[in-house]
Amino acid sequence: MSNGEQLRVGAAPRDLRLVWVGAAGWCAAMLSVLVPAIAVGVAAGAAVLMGIGLAGWRGVVWRETCAIAVVACAAAGAVAGHVALAQPGRVAVAEFAAGGGRAVELELSVTSKVERRGEALWFDAEASAVRRGEETLHGVVPVTVSVPAEAITGQRLDLGSVATARGSAEASDAGDRAVFMVFARDLEVATAPPALLGVAAGLRDALVERASTLPAPGSMLLPGLAVGDTRAVSEDLDAAMKATSLSHLTAVSGANCALVVGLAFGAAALAGATRAVRIVVAVTALTGFVILVTPEPSVVRAATMAAIALFALALGRTGAGISVLSLAVTALLVADPWLATSYGFVLSVVATGSLLLLAGPLARGLTRWLPTPVALALSVPLAAQLACGPVLVLLAPEVPLYGVVANLLAGPAAPVVTLVGLAACLAAPLPVLADGLAAVAWLPSAWIAATAQTLSALPGAGMEWVPGPWGGVLLAIVGTAAGVMVLRAGRSAPADRRLRTAAACVLAVAVGVAAGVSALSGVAGPLTAPRDWAIAACDVGQGDALVLRSAGSVAVVDTGPDPEALASCLARIGIDRVDLLVLTHFDLDHAGGVAALRDRVGTVLHGPAGREDEPALNALGRARRVPATAGLTGSLGAARWSVLWPRAESRAFPSGNDASVVLDVAGPDLPRTVLLGDLSAASQAALLGTGRVAGPVSVVKVAHHGSADQLPALYQELRPSAAIISVGVDNDYGHPRDEILRTLRGLGATIARTDRSGLVLLSPRPDGLQIWHERAP
Repeated sequence: MSNGEQLRVGAAPRDLRLVWVGAAGWCAAMLSVLVPAIAVGVAAGAAVLMGIGLAGWRGVVWRETCAIAVVACAAAGAVAGHVALAQPGRVAVAEFAAGGGRAVELELSVTSKVERRGEALWFDAEASAVRRGEETLHGVVPVTVSVPAEAITGQRLDLGSVATARGSAEASDAGDRAVFMVFARDLEVATAPPALLGVAAGLRDALVERASTLPAPGSMLLPGLAVGDTRAVSEDLDAAMKATSLSHLTAVSGANCALVVGLAFGAAALAGATRAVRIVVAVTALTGFVILVTPEPSVVRAATMAAIALFALALGRTGAGISVLSLAVTALLVADPWLATSYGFVLSVVATGSLLLLAGPLARGLTRWLPTPVALALSVPLAAQLACGPVLVLLAPEVPLYGVVANLLAGPAAPVVTLVGLAACLAAPLPVLADGLAAVAWLPSAWIAATAQTLSALPGAGMEWVPGPWGGVLLAIVGTAAGVMVLRAGRSAPADRRLRTAAACVLAVAVGVAAGVSALSGVAGPLTAPRDWAIAACDVGQGDALVLRSAGSVAVVDTGPDPEALASCLARIGIDRVDLLVLTHFDLDHAGGVAALRDRVGTVLHGPAGREDEPALNALGRARRVPATAGLTGSLGAARWSVLWPRAESRAFPSGNDASVVLDVAGPDLPRTVLLGDLSAASQAALLGTGRVAGPVSVVKVAHHGSADQLPALYQELRPSAAIISVGVDNDYGHPRDEILRTLRGLGATIARTDRSGLVLLSPRPDGLQIWHERAP
């Protein structure tokens, strides 16, 4: 088949009928897992509709359509029925584990990779027994576990390990696959991974160690590109990969699996094997690769998607691949309905579908302006970007402008790293050979790292986008317009011309708005901002949201009232992952923006929390929780922090403003800073009386947005060089009040106010602090 003929592969409408089955199953799954109470009704309704369809079969003219509708109802009923049957048990286990407020002990089997997030290790597991005191509840349920690395004893902790965890449990949100989260104080690994998985883990460890002897940053990426092991990737490199849409290369995706399968299939063909033998060899190679990179659910799904794509390619029919994809999605959702809310699963399905449906037509359209080889190479990342973009902006409201270019540049190097790096991993028993292969794989790995770092450093690498579902809808509209311009290029029919005109108008508006936003906030605004800032005060209105940075580690102190305002500020200053979140207390102006940090926080240090404060903590998703009391200490990069307030079990000050967490933090790259939360004069006097406060300090975060209820003696003891007041423009409280402003001026402190300056950045200098203001105060 010629290149021209290959470009004309498409999906006929009849081939797409089973998409309705997958869509019905997905909708039923989403409804059922997000609102479990209606799962029984969804299942019953699907059963009734299926019965009506079967009863009226003989009298229906469009029998094929009726048959698809019946199958779709069956899929929806099966998915909803699964949730309805499982939910009572899930609720019972969650209430037993998390409802008593007591410590629990669990027997666990690890079902995923073990990943480090901040100071804790996180992994998914299946709990076979839950003990609370003298009571024990048996039954296998999925859970998510967080445990400090130093609290693990016994055998190796990895996929397949069996362990006993002791700690506290917390019910998960609706839609989460895990029934509850376990925050373990200690974890004893009784059984190491099974022999085969243990061998695979040893091979991965050897590759990571071998790569570490090569120059960075290429050495950091090599294990991830080869076998999906990203433990060596630094935060800065990870941010650069995400900013250029290259992070998928370090995750085991369908592309990796397809490459392995294609190589095995081709090698068998060259050896003269029959089609049946080739298929067996390819399946065997794929199975071995999955075991090597860890057969966790996401990897198994990637392998499934790769098999579907190759099946469609072997048949030469895109529609056949879409049909198999739809059936596979339906089967996976029936087996695990909670996949419907998994971003990873959504992206895997969308990416596979886009390559099957869009890559060929986009290549045809691009050949009107580009040579065929270039059009083919560009069509794959473009199809993935158009399809996956609306999903990705739900995770982070930012559009990587150079994503397609980055994938085009890195694309040729990725298969080389995967194959040669994989060979280096398997050659571990032969050190000389393995070293040589690793050195060869390092070259394309370094190229990919350089591509990510270079493009991510360009102006406008990440364009801020509208957050939330509306942002996804808007990006889908823009992507559709771009697709129409390519797919309808060169067609002269009136309808095609009207479509192109409408698409051009949408793109013109999008480009104009994007250019304006980028100029104001993405390019021109930060040009004068110091890159070495240590303290950032975000402009979130009438509330607090400060960011501290030391040696690459990041802490956020309070979140302000609005998730969108916090997300915008963090995106602007380049913060993705937060090692430590401090919630001084749970008033809306300090904890209302927690949703912006969901699944982005390693540890949350929080003030006294009641039952009414649980939703704010739950909104953070996977985060280790630590109640803050005076005397608690810890580290942030090269800096050390200590909690000065509140006192443990103090009844003098109830939870709220007067029990705010007061933090003292300092380091070689972080000027000594004291953050006073919302303390009133009375609690400030009590804090001063503890003897824990000693000045001078470089920076103080003024208490309670600069209210009049202050203790001048506390500020006189602190003697700050700079004072940050986080306050909203024209607020109803008259903050900051003249009394505290006079006190600070009398001490010679430089005052930075977010209501007048917007974003404020403080950078340490040999001769003092440099304070940068977004707006001239």
